[in-house]
Amino acid sequence: MKKAILWITICCVLVAGVSVSAIAVQRVAGDADGNGVVNLRDVVLTLRHLAGGWNVQIDEKAADVDADGDVTLKDTAQISRYLAGGYDVTLQTAQEEKQMTMQIGETPVAVQWEDNESVDALRELVKDAPLTISMSMYGGFEQVGSIGTNLPRNDVRVTTGAGDIVLYSGNQMVVFYGSNTWAYTRLGKVTDKTAAEMAELLSNGNVTITITMK
Repeated sequence: MKKAILWITICCVLVAGVSVSAIAVQRVAGDADGNGVVNLRDVVLTLRHLAGGWNVQIDEKAADVDADGDVTLKDTAQISRYLAGGYDVTLQTAQEEKQMTMQIGETPVAVQWEDNESVDALRELVKDAPLTISMSMYGGFEQVGSIGTNLPRNDVRVTTGAGDIVLYSGNQMVVFYGSNTWAYTRLGKVTDKTAAEMAELLSNGNVTITITMK
């Protein structure tokens, strides 16, 4: 009886139409509209989203209550059963995707990583444990250190600038506080430090770089 009432209500709301644009502050499993409460509105919005409804925005990670990476009718059925008091029905959300981060000495830095095979291999390398690289000053414009393994490379002759992070010889990471022209594979760029700040971090002695997934 409860299920019949539930689906009649859904159909009525679908006919009336609902428009929403919301962003969840704190994700709740099943809370597709991000208002902090799981109710029929979330089921309706998710159904409209799946139907390609115009001007429908949902929190897909919250709506993916079986945490399989996709929002499907299976998720709406799961939310509906949960709202109807279904026995042993639980809602869950997928884990947030981890981001690769970098720290120079004790200073975290923001990095815009390149989209290439070298960076993909680096992520794979640090996915289970942080990578610590002992760097050494070189040439008055960079610090370089061994990654400890070879990564895919696609070297191109480039002129680097302060904040650039590159792969050299397939197994060396180089971080610049000055400029140099050579054949490298780009890995990324520090985006939250000026040239002067990069020089302050890298030109006063050898440093340690730590790369991890968070």
